[in-house]
Amino acid sequence: MKYQICVSGAASGKTIEASHQLAYDLGVAIAKSGKTLLTGATVGLPWFAAKGAFSVANRAGVSVGFSPASSFREHVTVYKLPTVEFDYLNFTGMAYVGRNVHLVRSSDALITVGGRIGSLHEFVTAIESHKVIGVLLGSGGLADYIPTLIQNVESKGLDTKDIIYDTDPTRLVSKVVKELDIRYGDFKHDGTDNAIHSKNRDEDFG
Repeated sequence: MKYQICVSGAASGKTIEASHQLAYDLGVAIAKSGKTLLTGATVGLPWFAAKGAFSVANRAGVSVGFSPASSFREHVTVYKLPTVEFDYLNFTGMAYVGRNVHLVRSSDALITVGGRIGSLHEFVTAIESHKVIGVLLGSGGLADYIPTLIQNVESKGLDTKDIIYDTDPTRLVSKVVKELDIRYGDFKHDGTDNAIHSKNRDEDFG
């Protein structure tokens, strides 16, 4: 399945220099696995992840950016965000806070690399949305504080075993995909099979 995997990380700050290669390698691993990379269409670590995905020759996966802007013009002139490293840009028109929620809710999984307060917002949204979550330890910022955060802040219904940790980008992506395969183990078709959707057809007014 072409899972949609969000890479969440700092748009600026000290983790950019320290962890940009790790973010780039996450993007490469997602693209090579044939999955779809989702980012906030922003600069910093998500941008390096998008660059990594976009660099893979003959890739099966794609790079999609969720912009806080409502148009291409606003994306470039107001928010001053990149455009080249995306196969598709989703102009949400929701500013940064709304964009974060839409981005995470549209993902099957979220991987945190580095990160600041915005990444914390996305991480918490992923928890409350019951997404598969990966954390790239050793990337600094939020990512390295998450184990302590989880141990000390109660979250109803959260099983800490559901959070996947690793220090290697390629290995982490592989673990996240494996967990997604388990969660989607009951899906045997691509959605065109009549047996799966016939019971819902009467309710579809599209």
